[in-house]
Amino acid sequence: MAYGISPPIKPMMARVREAPPEGEGWVYEPKWDGFRMIAYSGDPPRLDSRNGKALLRYFPELRPALERLAPGTVVDGEILVVVEDVTEFDRLQMRIHPAESRITRLAEELPARLVAFDLLADAGQSLLDAPYGARRERLEQVVAPLGAPWYLTPATADFEEAGRWFHEFEPAGCDGIIAKRAGGTYRPGKREWIKWKHRRDADCVIGGYRLHKEGDRVGSLLLGLYNPEGNLHFIGHTSGLSDQERIDLLPLLEQMRTGESFGGEDTRAPGSVNRWTGQRSMEWIPIQPTLVVQISYDHLQGERFRHATRLERWRPDKDPGDCTMDQLVRPRGIGFSEIVG
Repeated sequence: MAYGISPPIKPMMARVREAPPEGEGWVYEPKWDGFRMIAYSGDPPRLDSRNGKALLRYFPELRPALERLAPGTVVDGEILVVVEDVTEFDRLQMRIHPAESRITRLAEELPARLVAFDLLADAGQSLLDAPYGARRERLEQVVAPLGAPWYLTPATADFEEAGRWFHEFEPAGCDGIIAKRAGGTYRPGKREWIKWKHRRDADCVIGGYRLHKEGDRVGSLLLGLYNPEGNLHFIGHTSGLSDQERIDLLPLLEQMRTGESFGGEDTRAPGSVNRWTGQRSMEWIPIQPTLVVQISYDHLQGERFRHATRLERWRPDKDPGDCTMDQLVRPRGIGFSEIVG
């Protein structure tokens, strides 16, 4: 199939900034929290992850959607699973499963959706060298008439409107704003877009650690918060330590080893299955829950931090029992369907 470009294509990426760029020439879009995808129409169609992994076998219900595109069309976007009008990354991860029967069942129970935000080729014509504004105009013409499961992400050149989106869209599962230059071309694999993400603080208990691959130092610290039942709930990890800190910290943590730290009924613990590899995550070592750190996080997904957190400072003045789930911010507002119209 002639796309005017040769697959696989590495998607254009964004780099994080503490504040968004403003002024003429910038366009803003919500940042969706799903699987980044490049969709190719043709015979056969293909759906690639950002790393070139073939995704269509896990999402067979999306094949008819790809077939509705004109042959030779390439769309950049996100695969999402939406539950009760909120994007659910944990549910999306469930879709990556080795068993064909399970894939078929989940395709019916948790159908995926496609949110498009860029057009790389239109009916065999490459648009990589076209400015974003022209690509966006063509994208609207291509995707808008298709209907579900295709959705067109909103875009605005109004900085104040983008600021409202930053807060109003978060309850639907958006974890920030992407800024793009209106005249910018599409540069595969380059980080030239700007990502503006939420940042909040929380005081967490260290309930365990994982060893670094070199074995003589700490790899990451496992974080917990106490739930209303008084159990320590695993909520994420942080690895923002210098090499010397990793080495110095290990003897201290080894003295604090214990039989268990996280646990209790309906309480999350480390060691969940990796949906991409089918393997369990790395072994971890529980310690006495006495150390407290202040971390910052960008996005809360259900009962856990969606991404690795940033270690801000140690809190020797903080009682571990005061590190509870109720300090987490859970925004409320509009849902997915209202954002995409």
